[in-house]
Amino acid sequence: MNSSTSGGDLPATVGVVGGGRMGAGIAQVFAERGVTVTISLDQEGARSRVATGLQRAADRDLLGGRTPDEVLTRVHTVGEPRALPTDLGLVVEAVPENVALKLDVLAQVAETVAATTVIASNTSSLSISELGAALPDPSRFVGMHFFNPVPVSELVEIVRAGTTAQSTVDAVRGWVDALGKTAIVVNDSPGFATSRLGVHLGLEAIRMVEEGVADAESIDRAMELGYRHPMGPLRSTDLVGLDVRLAVADHLAATLGARFEPPQLLRDKVARGELGRKSGRGFYDWEG
Repeated sequence: MNSSTSGGDLPATVGVVGGGRMGAGIAQVFAERGVTVTISLDQEGARSRVATGLQRAADRDLLGGRTPDEVLTRVHTVGEPRALPTDLGLVVEAVPENVALKLDVLAQVAETVAATTVIASNTSSLSISELGAALPDPSRFVGMHFFNPVPVSELVEIVRAGTTAQSTVDAVRGWVDALGKTAIVVNDSPGFATSRLGVHLGLEAIRMVEEGVADAESIDRAMELGYRHPMGPLRSTDLVGLDVRLAVADHLAATLGARFEPPQLLRDKVARGELGRKSGRGFYDWEG
């Protein structure tokens, strides 16, 4: 492992590939802890997303007296993954859930960074074993599944393939602790622990709306008040993105069987562009 660390035993330098909502959130939490972060891909929007997230943190007095601009000086952007610095302690891939895209990005990362760099995927459902098999050294490859919104979500799911070295798992667990988050370690399997359970609940809630059992708000309140879930499955689906949930469900249906077959209502909403909060409408209206 790269022995160069920042305060709190984090790597001094971290790369994030993908500057969307998840990638920007991952970059933000490392930068807040004093890490120098380089974001590859979507460089035009990524830094702006990090800046917005830092301003929200400052508004809640979560930056320890620092200004968003002070933290943002640690965040840099480049184009292709091959433009990343070579001496990174960790690279987190956070591009969309597409196997071919992830394999291409991970191959570029592996060609670029040092032999000691830990490489992680933020995938929520794809096989870490399959992705790692394309790398020269899968022992330093691991799943590092953050949750949306990254800055305030407590959990990081560490996914261990059969080829992942225990030292890699131990290093990543320590880094999660240093971020102030909680890690669970699961063995590589379709959907891991969180997506498998969360998607199953979400799909059944969608079927209940489809069948007219109750409206979305009532179903969510049933789980929030009856089972103490902090957020109902349909509002959670809106925040994750209906397109993301559909892609994960299709993958789980292909690997685990018909019980994960997406309801037609979910397919119809995605086809209409009703993707949840990011599009303004999903199971809730987010435009008001």
